Amino acid sequence: MKIFPLSEGAFTIDATKEFVPFDVNKDDLQQRPTGSLLVEIQPFLVQINSENVLIDTGLGYKGKSGKLQIFENLKKIGIEPSGISKVLVSHLHIDHAGGIFTEDANGKIILNFPEAEYFIHKKELDFAISKGSPSYAADSFEQFRNNPKIKILVEDEGIIEPGIAYKIVGGHTPYHLAFWFREGNEIAFFGGDVAPQLSQMKRNFIAKYDFDGRKSMELRSDWWKNAENEKWKMMFYHDIKNAVYQP
Repeated sequence: MKIFPLSEGAFTIDATKEFVPFDVNKDDLQQRPTGSLLVEIQPFLVQINSENVLIDTGLGYKGKSGKLQIFENLKKIGIEPSGISKVLVSHLHIDHAGGIFTEDANGKIILNFPEAEYFIHKKELDFAISKGSPSYAADSFEQFRNNPKIKILVEDEGIIEPGIAYKIVGGHTPYHLAFWFREGNEIAFFGGDVAPQLSQMKRNFIAKYDFDGRKSMELRSDWWKNAENEKWKMMFYHDIKNAVYQP
């Protein structure tokens, strides 16, 4: 099993829910609105079972080339968008799901990874559509609900294929998913926005931005213990310095 971070870069976000690019070498966080959070946006590619599996898709951010940054990142490791076989979506907040699709000039949804199957939980999709903006692109989600490439998960936990498991854990959103990858003696784990940064795993706190902050805190504590005992490789979506970490 191989893991590749696919960083779109650092961004700040405040109460407006708008992600603003941030150059950690030049920009001053104090010049951003009070309370702005500094986060990395970092999907992951996991190579397992001879497949290329993408975990979350980022903002759909386009760099200076005008191309999707995630495409540029994949190209650097020799993979085309058509080479992705599965896309696993932890939840549908725009910074995790913005790269699922692009809208053409007529507003038609075009899936960015044309050969992939996209795994999204029905409860999260229904919640996202009912909740709407600013965190969710609800109108666009309606368009792809019935796309044959979208594989709607209905069980609260299960196996996507041998070696890849999912479970509704809640916490950050009511129906947030976590994913476990197992190949041989290796275990890799993705907790999305319930476990977004290494520093958050080592202290107890309740985040105001979570749907259920206490549950997120308890999950982080349990996962960290399991990671230490079973030597999980943990993937941190919003960590600038620690993309993959094994206790």
